[in-house]
Amino acid sequence: MNITRYAAGTLAMALLAAPVAAQDLTIGYITKSATNAGWMMINQGAEDAAAEEGVNLVAVGPSFQGDLSSQLEVFENLVTQGAAAIGVAPVDSAGIAPAVNEAMDSDIPVIAIDTGVAGAVVTSFVATDNLAVAKVQGAVAATLIADGQTIIYVTGNQAQSTGQERRNGFLAAFTAARPGSEVLEVPTEWNSQQAQEGVEAILNSRDDIAMIVNAWDGGTMGAKAALENLGYSAGDVKLVGFDGASDAIAAMDEGWVHADTAQMLYQMGYQGIKAAAAAARGEPVSARIDTGFFLVTPSTSGVYKKMVGIE
Repeated sequence: MNITRYAAGTLAMALLAAPVAAQDLTIGYITKSATNAGWMMINQGAEDAAAEEGVNLVAVGPSFQGDLSSQLEVFENLVTQGAAAIGVAPVDSAGIAPAVNEAMDSDIPVIAIDTGVAGAVVTSFVATDNLAVAKVQGAVAATLIADGQTIIYVTGNQAQSTGQERRNGFLAAFTAARPGSEVLEVPTEWNSQQAQEGVEAILNSRDDIAMIVNAWDGGTMGAKAALENLGYSAGDVKLVGFDGASDAIAAMDEGWVHADTAQMLYQMGYQGIKAAAAAARGEPVSARIDTGFFLVTPSTSGVYKKMVGIE
């Protein structure tokens, strides 16, 4: 088994550079990030699955956050070079569809990981049920404040099904439980700096913010940084996360984060590449693999950390 990591700009020679034994399968894995704490957990799951399956994993990260053009280039190169299957976490659910269709038309199985594809049929979609889990996030967040208190919601990229479903699910559950509360949105493209700057701007203009809810834990950490920059202490404004990333759970232990709807991040990468390897061998694969979630609170964080191996 070989794991070869590339930035998108160097992918053109990726499969030529990766040593491949005659009996081995090469699986392409197009991730969203190599540095985000949550994505590091997903990527580790992918690597461990590749090791178990004995396949060569060509892991490719984007040139920059949300770079659709590099993902399209990656797909073209993987298809041309004859990858046995491709796992992809789309940065744009509709924008990636033409490349997915090309791969599927070439009989190369495609596994969508974390984020779905709009406008193409994939072999399997491996992810949390984002809409359902976001409704849990909204219901739990509602218990942390009184009706009428104002909150901030930090969105994810609305060009992706993941961002859309998390926003829609959260708002549906939260507004039903707290109809008198105002929700101020900070739009982002899964960018922590955008989250921090947007939260700081609102906090500088409003002194009535009771809670900040985030569509992903990069946003949670951006919101925490904003609070710290403005002199807030842990607990002054409640934080609610989505992902269960290690840095957000550490912030929970410090008193900053009050709830986090944790995806089984490791399992998304692990199950995604297991499915890709099975499909490459011609074995049946479920069209939808729900990797579940865990509600992390200060009282359950110890259980969660043991479950996912966070120290």
